[in-house]
Amino acid sequence: MKILGVITARGGSKGIPGKNIKSFLGKPLIAHTIEMALASGVFDRLILSTDDQKIADVAKGFRCEVPFLRPAELAADNTPHIPVMQHAVSWLREKEGYEPDYVMILQPTSPLRQAFHIKEAVEMLAEEGADSLASVSLVPKHFHPDWQFVKDDRQRIKIFTGTPLKNIVRRRQNLSDTFYKNGAIFLFKPGLLFEKEPSLYGNDTLAYQMDEKYSINIDTPDEWRIAEEMAKK
Repeated sequence: MKILGVITARGGSKGIPGKNIKSFLGKPLIAHTIEMALASGVFDRLILSTDDQKIADVAKGFRCEVPFLRPAELAADNTPHIPVMQHAVSWLREKEGYEPDYVMILQPTSPLRQAFHIKEAVEMLAEEGADSLASVSLVPKHFHPDWQFVKDDRQRIKIFTGTPLKNIVRRRQNLSDTFYKNGAIFLFKPGLLFEKEPSLYGNDTLAYQMDEKYSINIDTPDEWRIAEEMAKK
């Protein structure tokens, strides 16, 4: 399979200014993702999508391709991944005639993701076959949907899943496993981006489970501190 890796890193981070090139354990945050991606050995090409020349220069220094600078209108706080990926895939197809079989999004805000995660995710998709794959982590049982509640404007509560409160699951051991997207890996067929209803998932998505210790996604200064502490361990 030809797999395109796309690292997404816009310049206008507000929560942590300059986040993507801020030093994380002695090297720019984005470098950790680039190095693990290259070490995985799965990518036909690894590129950066950014609107920021400083980020582009740092990425080039760690051997990541930067074939273009992303248009400013695709680098706002609320810009979703779909138009960013549409731009990247279209640019490579139209300017260079390059069309991958699958595309993987790698966000620099998941610096604890390892090369073996990337490799295993690709192997899983190659073996199982699917429209897409997303990395997930186990939800702690005390946050399980069957133990979550919603309340109405009269302060009355009911279980989030709609089960009557009198029928709540009482033993932790009887709760099923549930998972959340951890943001470390998204792998998908590029054709999904250009369907009538574009998506990153299609109708058939595999779950690649990652241990919680690798799954932190950095958006706040507190998460940055926690990620550094976890990485040192």
